[in-house]
Amino acid sequence: MTCESQFSLKSLREQVYDYLRIQMNEGKIRAGAFLNLNDISRELGMSRTPLRDALFQLESEGFITIFPRRGVVVNALTLEKIRNIYEILGALESAVIVLVAVRFRDSDADLMERYNQQMGKALDQNNFSVFYDANLKFHNVYLEMSDNAEMLHSIKIHKERLYDFPRNKTFVKEWELHSLEEHKTMIEMLRNHDFNSAADYIRDVHWSFSVQERFIRKYYFAKHLDLDLSEEGNGTVE
Repeated sequence: MTCESQFSLKSLREQVYDYLRIQMNEGKIRAGAFLNLNDISRELGMSRTPLRDALFQLESEGFITIFPRRGVVVNALTLEKIRNIYEILGALESAVIVLVAVRFRDSDADLMERYNQQMGKALDQNNFSVFYDANLKFHNVYLEMSDNAEMLHSIKIHKERLYDFPRNKTFVKEWELHSLEEHKTMIEMLRNHDFNSAADYIRDVHWSFSVQERFIRKYYFAKHLDLDLSEEGNGTVE
């Protein structure tokens, strides 16, 4: 196989991967559903090879399970899986804080504060997209200081498992308000260069499943009528 054909196949795999992730994100492919691979191949006008390669990647990231001779099922985000993801994210983000301490500057704390303020304004305006993006940027201020690409990739995928499966354009406003206050505590610790305390706080509070469990249960498992719809949701969330 030539180099050119290898690059072409990689591009097709990425296109199929992106297509399936968008379908999951928008709720068009539901948790627990079996994928119709023939329909997907026909819709994309592609052979089964790039589809198979994309499915292998999705399985490695935890989005699907491939059952030989039975099919491909979309994994549900269970309470146990959420607990596991919180433990992983708490461990990884706290490790990053300690590792990048020598690089952290007061200007970085200023940037985190601006993103947290953006989150607060977005919450007041019921703008889920701005809130979501600002929240990711808040954490990325210190995460992107790390040179550990494998660790950052793992953090990214696990957050996508939490947030994009599908992405609910709804709030649990009490939870979001708690998150804003937790962010303020983190910023204060980082300003004081108390990186060990900040790392402990991220692991034992901000990403603690037991601390956040009551909010998690409401957000992921309560009826959507019990949640606060953002303006973008506009009452269309099922």
